[in-house]
Amino acid sequence: METAVVPKVKIQSLDLYYGQNQALYSIDMDVKPNSITALIGPSGCGKSTLLRACNRMNDLIPGVRIKGSVNVDGINIYDADTDVVSLRKKVGMVFQRPNPFPMSIYDNIAYGPRIHGIKGKRVLDELVEKSLTQAVLWKEVKDRLHKTAMGLSGGQQQRLCIARLLAVEPDVLLMDEPTSALDPISTLKVEELTDELKSRYTIMIVTHNMQQAARISEQTAFFLNGILVEYGKTDELFTTPKDSRTEDYITGRFG
Repeated sequence: METAVVPKVKIQSLDLYYGQNQALYSIDMDVKPNSITALIGPSGCGKSTLLRACNRMNDLIPGVRIKGSVNVDGINIYDADTDVVSLRKKVGMVFQRPNPFPMSIYDNIAYGPRIHGIKGKRVLDELVEKSLTQAVLWKEVKDRLHKTAMGLSGGQQQRLCIARLLAVEPDVLLMDEPTSALDPISTLKVEELTDELKSRYTIMIVTHNMQQAARISEQTAFFLNGILVEYGKTDELFTTPKDSRTEDYITGRFG
């Protein structure tokens, strides 16, 4: 008998509206700690909307309304007294396209810690090296830390963005199609990095790539028209889906 795992992220009865348009319908999901959960489904099905709901990035969009709750470590992030800056430090996001700041590699990594009050050079030096090492980028950039990050390749820029996120020591990593703009070799490096990071972080990743979801995730959620159709262990969902719509999407017969 499996021991019950306390979810890192618990989503309950979540409805989300953009103005009068409902984008998510009564979503219930438990996300296990130290694991990778993939969100799959066709474009416009609500995957990225749900991801952004987990650190309140949707708050930045005019007219957004939320019903239900998203609990991280048992605390509802939509409570009125939530410090959103602290939340986004704890639950960070990597976007579809690499977005390094137009500054040095070093300053990209040190930016977040400085914002949160870390000023000492020795501490920042250690954080920069630690974060770049975790992102498997240190050996590639250690001799050009003070050169612009804009000179890195696309794959290196994405790993830099992951390192920048790790520097503020989050608990949860949200990844919104982090490899869709990368070549196959860079994609493989980011996948390998993601797999390595799950021992220390809880990861939720949106992907259109079925093979990627099957390779790297323990759990997969299939969304359609804002509805969570099916959610379970990745190997079971891909081999014996319970819903015919899931099977049609995975096998390419969808639509």
